[in-house]
Amino acid sequence: MNVTGIDAIAFYVPQLYVSMGNLAEARGIPAEKLKRGLGLQKMAVPNIDEDAATFAANALLNLISQNNIRPNDIGRVYLGTESAVDGSKPTATYAVEIVERELAKTYGERSFKNCDILDMTFACVGAVDALHNSLDWVKQDKSRKAVVIASDLSKYDINSTGEYTQGAGAVAVLVSHNPSILSINNTWGVASKSEGDFFKPRRTYKKAELLKSVLTELNIDASAETIDTFIKSTSSQFWSDTNEVVEVFKEEPVFDGQFSNTCYADRITEALEHFNTQKKTDFANSWNQMVFHLPYAYHGRRIIFDNWLNWIKETPIYKALIEEVGKPEDTDAKTWQKSAYKSKLYSDFISENISAGEIASSEIGNMYTASIFMSLLSYLSHSLNTSKEILGDTIGFIGYGSGSKSKVFEGTVQSDWASKIKTIKLFEYLEHRTSIDVETYEKIHCSKLEKPVFNGSKIALNYVEKEDTNYGLRRYKVNE
Repeated sequence: MNVTGIDAIAFYVPQLYVSMGNLAEARGIPAEKLKRGLGLQKMAVPNIDEDAATFAANALLNLISQNNIRPNDIGRVYLGTESAVDGSKPTATYAVEIVERELAKTYGERSFKNCDILDMTFACVGAVDALHNSLDWVKQDKSRKAVVIASDLSKYDINSTGEYTQGAGAVAVLVSHNPSILSINNTWGVASKSEGDFFKPRRTYKKAELLKSVLTELNIDASAETIDTFIKSTSSQFWSDTNEVVEVFKEEPVFDGQFSNTCYADRITEALEHFNTQKKTDFANSWNQMVFHLPYAYHGRRIIFDNWLNWIKETPIYKALIEEVGKPEDTDAKTWQKSAYKSKLYSDFISENISAGEIASSEIGNMYTASIFMSLLSYLSHSLNTSKEILGDTIGFIGYGSGSKSKVFEGTVQSDWASKIKTIKLFEYLEHRTSIDVETYEKIHCSKLEKPVFNGSKIALNYVEKEDTNYGLRRYKVNE
């Protein structure tokens, strides 16, 4: 039988975090609203020498070193990210370059020489795309192995409604035949529709208008003639550029939270239906655990509720729900839905099928592409720590990326899962990070710090080139 899936897994999360209590106090938001309502406890904050490439590199290095993987055996490294550090050169190349250099003393120079390296981008579902693609590639030859990395930085404007959901980090998985952790079924449900619920546009500003606003603020002549003369005569690299507009890219997105929730709900419902047409599935009972893309920790339990109601409609569970909360026609729809959501029946479903995958998200925040993989690791780590026997259990994966697309797939827990998870110590790592105050976080967020808070990351950004021929090329280092 040609079984493929996840053979090993590793992660990297920044050492710095802000407690949700401190952030809530600074923003004048009740902390319990964020903690109990959304499941938020801490928010991972990247140091100023960290980015999507360093997250990916640290996760890749951890994957190789913790599992004694020969890099020469890896045929591809596919990175899912929406936090690329370059518009052309794949972020994965930066990550592989520094890891390859670090591994040279053990495996020789150019140990990734024959490896296919690529970025895949579709908002938060990009790494699921990378996994889907890599599974198909691995299946073609029993000797093939691939690494899929999900690496992202979730960043929103300060004081925005998305600020408290921020997070960062990476998860790397080894995809192979006869996997130790999870075999992945061949059935995939897919749903796509172009939407504008969340995106990161190239913002453009007319250079003359920018200059006019500066001169006006300084009470200097801002006439068209003055501006034209300045632009033609200045030696400034910024102002003398021949392009009449300035292009600005921001990590902070343009988004509509409520619309994005609607798109998420619609796409996953369509993807679940597509999955079901290929493989008839009783989702409420056949899946022992559900793993979601989590914009915040409790998002999965909220977004799947309407689907759950439909799944149980013709079953004794629905009759039990009616006995507990009453008939829908006895009250208005909104009130009944709220009662059903808070019912013991649905609370039990969350506890048994969802909550174990939320724990890490509460401690990290939104990891974009990496959040669904971290949810898997959270579930596996919690199962190990509580001595829960999950061999043979079926995990349903519900991925979503704004813009918009959902992919639904399932996997079966394999016999060696515990041995691969016991050395990772996810929750122990998260417990021993360094807390920073809100003021320090804001300085990092706004790029106002010149030096890292401390050298906590093994692989970190060293500097960015300034010479004409390599301007903007990023250079990374390994901290001993």
